[in-house]
Amino acid sequence: MQHWARRLEQEIDGVMRIFGGVQQLREIYKDNRNLFEVQENEPQKLVEKVAGDIESLLDRKVQALKRLADAAENFQKAHRWQDNIKEEDILYYDAKADAELDDPESEDVERGSKASTLRLDFVEDSNFKNKVNYSYTAVQIPTDIYKGSTVILNELNWTEALENVFIENRRQDPTLLWQVFGSATGVTRYYPATPWRAPKKIDLYDVRRRPWYIQGASSPKDMVIIVDVSGSVSGLTLKLMKTSVCEMLDTLSDDDYVNVASFNEKAQPVSCFTHLVQANVRNKKVFKEAVQGMVAKGTTGYKAGFEYAFDQLQNSNITRANCNKMIMMFTDGGEDRVQDVFEKYNWPNRTVRVFTFSVGQHNYDVTPLQWMACANKGYYFEIPSIGAIRINTQEYLDVLGRPMVLAGKEAKQVQWTNVYEDALGLGLVVTGTLPVFNLTQDGPGEKKNQLILGVMGIDVALNDIKRLTPNYTLGANGYVFAIDLNGYVLLHPNLKPQTTNFREPVTLDFLDAELEDENKEEIRRSMIDGNKGHKQIRTLVKSLDERYVDEVMRNYTWVPIRSTNYSLGLVLPPYSTFYLQANLSDQILQVKLPISKLKDFEFLLPSSFESEGHVFIAPREYCKDLNASDNNTEFLKNFIELMEKVTPDSKQCNNFLLHNLILDTGITQQLVERVWRDQDLNTYSLLAVFAATDGGITRVFPNKAADDWTENPEPFNASFYRRSLDNHGYVFKPPHQDALLRPLELENDTVGILVSTAVELSLGGRTLRPAVVGVKLDLEAWAEKFKVLASNRTHQDQPQKCGPSSHCEMDCEVNNEDLLCVLIDDGGFLVLSNQNHQWDQVGRFFSEVDANLMLALYNNSFYTRKESYDYQAACAPQPPGNLGAAPRGVFVPTIADFLNLAWWTSAAAWSLFQQLLYGLIYHSWFQADPAEAEGNPEARESSCVMKQTQYYFGSVNASYNAIIDCGNCSRLFHAQRLTNTNLLFVVAEKPLCSQCEGGRLLQKETHSDGPEQCELVQRPRYRRGPHICFDYNATEDTSDCGRGASFPPSLGVLVSLQLLLLLGLPPRPQPQVHAHASRRV
Repeated sequence: MQHWARRLEQEIDGVMRIFGGVQQLREIYKDNRNLFEVQENEPQKLVEKVAGDIESLLDRKVQALKRLADAAENFQKAHRWQDNIKEEDILYYDAKADAELDDPESEDVERGSKASTLRLDFVEDSNFKNKVNYSYTAVQIPTDIYKGSTVILNELNWTEALENVFIENRRQDPTLLWQVFGSATGVTRYYPATPWRAPKKIDLYDVRRRPWYIQGASSPKDMVIIVDVSGSVSGLTLKLMKTSVCEMLDTLSDDDYVNVASFNEKAQPVSCFTHLVQANVRNKKVFKEAVQGMVAKGTTGYKAGFEYAFDQLQNSNITRANCNKMIMMFTDGGEDRVQDVFEKYNWPNRTVRVFTFSVGQHNYDVTPLQWMACANKGYYFEIPSIGAIRINTQEYLDVLGRPMVLAGKEAKQVQWTNVYEDALGLGLVVTGTLPVFNLTQDGPGEKKNQLILGVMGIDVALNDIKRLTPNYTLGANGYVFAIDLNGYVLLHPNLKPQTTNFREPVTLDFLDAELEDENKEEIRRSMIDGNKGHKQIRTLVKSLDERYVDEVMRNYTWVPIRSTNYSLGLVLPPYSTFYLQANLSDQILQVKLPISKLKDFEFLLPSSFESEGHVFIAPREYCKDLNASDNNTEFLKNFIELMEKVTPDSKQCNNFLLHNLILDTGITQQLVERVWRDQDLNTYSLLAVFAATDGGITRVFPNKAADDWTENPEPFNASFYRRSLDNHGYVFKPPHQDALLRPLELENDTVGILVSTAVELSLGGRTLRPAVVGVKLDLEAWAEKFKVLASNRTHQDQPQKCGPSSHCEMDCEVNNEDLLCVLIDDGGFLVLSNQNHQWDQVGRFFSEVDANLMLALYNNSFYTRKESYDYQAACAPQPPGNLGAAPRGVFVPTIADFLNLAWWTSAAAWSLFQQLLYGLIYHSWFQADPAEAEGNPEARESSCVMKQTQYYFGSVNASYNAIIDCGNCSRLFHAQRLTNTNLLFVVAEKPLCSQCEGGRLLQKETHSDGPEQCELVQRPRYRRGPHICFDYNATEDTSDCGRGASFPPSLGVLVSLQLLLLLGLPPRPQPQVHAHASRRV
């Protein structure tokens, strides 16, 4: 077998030496040494420059934010409240007006809106990816808020003055994107004006529930939610509680910590979490699913619930927010005030705020609940029906904002958010936020107002930050990344969410963006702590096509971005320390002719392809006026047409990219001239030869081979290119095959196997890899050649079959009925086989071809397995079901409910009676399920977690013999790595019987719930909270601590809505007024 292996190694090496042209390309580079310079990437200088540029970019946004916040506070202070203000007195652009006019059933069409809504003209703006009007602001008001209320009209009145400040900000900084004021009343005023992106169903966007608003309106929170599940909680009330808890969880961000418990005579956590955990997306999902399983029984025991909550908040042995501490209790009522518990745990300092929620419609005395909230610096809310849930589970933020307002200038600090999806279509953004305070006083000598007016926000698109990072000088495998205090990436080449939900931030941890190891944990911790650092590590990287894992060397360098909570990192392979920069001669530049007249440009023209090979050019932004296209032929045509007009030193072009492209065009053409053109590819059964370069050129020879070329025209995005740079020797890449797809079509000799290798240059002691060359093997011809090379004959000998009396050895050609001979690559994919029936399975994971043999190779350490999770995947939506974890917006009784007399008496008759009884006191507007309201779930993919498994070569390098022990069906196999390749040569006996089948290794991506969250929270990743915390102020007035009523809707509407509820029909939302005296401004 070792003899066969040597023959295979020699054949591969011989073909690559003759046709690959590695040595000849090195000579070509040296011969053209006068056309380029070798530049150095200095990591520390690079990363500090980029960090400084990002800091400057964000600082300009900070100055704009401060101007806006100051102006807003002054405008509101100067505003005179008008009790008799009318809709026709206000002139503004309603961003949802066009959508409402298109909807004949909309609220305003039906009622005939009296507001004077502007009609605007819009122009397309590529920066906003939207149609905008730069002369006006737009206003968005949540669907469940009545836009004609006195509070809203006064808010519209004073915020109109912000329009001029928005416009002046843009004049000073034309790069500004969305400027937004999110009001505590729910009104959003943003600039420039653009129509609202209305969803297909009900629009439930409320700025107060956006991550950026919540972060700007309060400091981090430690929250314990306790839910009364005693027997008195009726079916409908319990459903209201479940929905309320889920809505409450949605007001928390990754800077917050939370736990949820249910209580009756005793308290217990609803989930597997036994302590406060970070309120990230995955933990909140666990809570939401667990809450649906709560069952009402037993008697009410407030003492058990509160003692549990205080014990949770006093646990100092865990990671937590260490700022605002609060308990949120949901109950249907009770008489116990548990004063002894508060005296023991919370008085006299009252460091924990208590918020109480009376849920459902009942006759209980609510005075004890009000007292609990008022005695502990909290607030009392009532949730009589589902329409009151959203507003009453978010208004606690007003209370938490009090210490910030009272702190004044000290609290006026800009914070930068996590990455999230912009609701107006800008894509992924971060937002700078600044709170806006109420500076009014009721009279001379009166206490300072402690209301937060809202939050100012200015968006920064991630693409704008990316433009500040070096693009192509870092090479194909170098990159810049940035993380925040949670370890979430702001920038990273692997930050590519397949689907986004604008209600949730995009939170990809650095250790999930890359393959986690101890070195990266240390780097992440240092970056979060705001340190500078540099570290060279050996680590694993996943290939671009996610089929392979390579063990590589990488240099990490990092610095903090001053004035922000971000830290910037740079990753460079050692071979990317240096790079080439084309230096077109002064004589050519002085000609001042179009680039198309330059030497070597002619080899980009399609007319040269027949003799010089087909050229693909990377779709880069060479010039501002270059029209992009996904079709490379069309892109090349656009490029050539532009070059007819552009001179080499044109200001509108990126000279680095343009000159390097021209340089590499000439260099690869010389490779054709010196090597490829005079060779007969058919002699060695080659379909094509090719070269790809850092400069963006991929040349494929002969021209006809381009018809079947499927690799990415951008070398930096081609898996073969990046892997060749990271691996020494020859990298084989069989055609990609999925187990679910048809076998390969072997007609017309078009199926080939890529073999590539990096070209390493050493120039004056500086080493770099500016190109990759390779060949494309004819699969069928090389499969025949493989059998001959793994046989006991030369090309001239005739094959001789070894019989029982023969003295020769069995081989892979003559004895292919008895022996299985294969070449498998380092990812475990079949490359070549001596079995003709397996030729159409080339490219498949070998376990799908021979599960028994692949398992043996894995068990004998030829392969190592690496498992990871992709948290950015998109999956087809699950069919809707009645038992889903997400809260339903409308209670739909089940068949069992209809057959249950108790349900009719308690949930229907009693609930209807109480709706009538309390009709003049409580509002009872209903809303649709948020999940359905924001788009059609049947038509959209949803975010999900996928488990990925890759295999790579293990520790065994030498030849190895082993027996697969299957009793009477044992198999002998030999395996040996081929030198200077990524191939494993395996010769094995064919299985004699089916009993030898063992376990099957899986490689394909599978749907997963991710790692067990209950275990992960026991070893949380390192993070730091924001540097500022405002949770206490001695002058805070806590007398406003709850209300028991809101504006009454009509009795008729209540009755009709209740009937719709009982029938399970989702009604249209009705206008609501959520005003109270403390919100008058």
